[in-house]
Amino acid sequence: MKLFLREQLALIIFYILQLVVMTAIYWLDGFHHLATSLYAAFLSGCLLIGYLFFRYITNRSFYQRLEEPLTSIEDFTSNVQQSPLAESLQNLLKSQFQHYKKDLHNYKYKLEGHIQFINQWVHQMKTPLSVIHLIVQDEDDPRFNAIGDELDRLKKGLDMVLYTARLDTFERDFYVETLDLQTVVRSVTSSQKRLFIRKKVFPLINMDGDLSVASDEKWLSFVITQLMTNAIRYTVEENRKIYFNGYKRGIKTVLEIRDEGVGIPPSDLPRVFDPYFTGENGRNFQESTGMGLHLAKQICQKLGHHIEIESNLNQGTTVRIVF
Repeated sequence: MKLFLREQLALIIFYILQLVVMTAIYWLDGFHHLATSLYAAFLSGCLLIGYLFFRYITNRSFYQRLEEPLTSIEDFTSNVQQSPLAESLQNLLKSQFQHYKKDLHNYKYKLEGHIQFINQWVHQMKTPLSVIHLIVQDEDDPRFNAIGDELDRLKKGLDMVLYTARLDTFERDFYVETLDLQTVVRSVTSSQKRLFIRKKVFPLINMDGDLSVASDEKWLSFVITQLMTNAIRYTVEENRKIYFNGYKRGIKTVLEIRDEGVGIPPSDLPRVFDPYFTGENGRNFQESTGMGLHLAKQICQKLGHHIEIESNLNQGTTVRIVF
């Protein structure tokens, strides 16, 4: 009703003005019968009210639809009370919606093609990396050890690209099963033993009994790898430890990863899960990409897990995955 009155306000004002002008002309011409003038204005007003009532009844559902927000993108296609204005607008919206669906389909097709290309490219790059790794793994020369370290960094970078590309199609590539938490943690730490040795940092695993969680092993391993890599990267002193603690919190299971590194400044802590945010530590550690914690949180949300972080500057950082 408010929208209808706002639209008809100009007509109502114009009607009142022309009524005043016509009455003034008759008055100046010598017609001074006030009762007759008021009766004529009353009849004319009734006609205007009747016209506005007819217009409102005819377009009521149309105005109600304009005032109510859409519940879905295709909600406007439902049947409405027909009038020339409502029908024309409905046809216009349908035409625009068809163009939108066409553009959206083309965009999705291009995006899927891009993701497929990224997946193929990553897998092609992994093959020569594996070959180079086999060549240098039995060599004792320090130069080959350095090459091995760089190969590990390349592999982590490729994994990050691959998992980032697959994140939007997560539902197609996950399998939930019951996992032994200690087994998963030991597998991840074993795969990163070169990094532990190079940084002279040691993992300590402490699990309260046999802890089982429902998750996807591949995605969960990637999350733990990202958290562990961050813990090692920001531990600058040698002979420090990375603690992997598993315990129960009520009905939930918690995996806690705690380091003895540089910590995170309090001003940066609320933003560490934002994409590409590196903060103050990112200026001191050139390897920071700002994507590790962001991906970890996104994956945990899709798996139904919760991730927590707390840190004290120059004392270390603790990250928890709550199952």
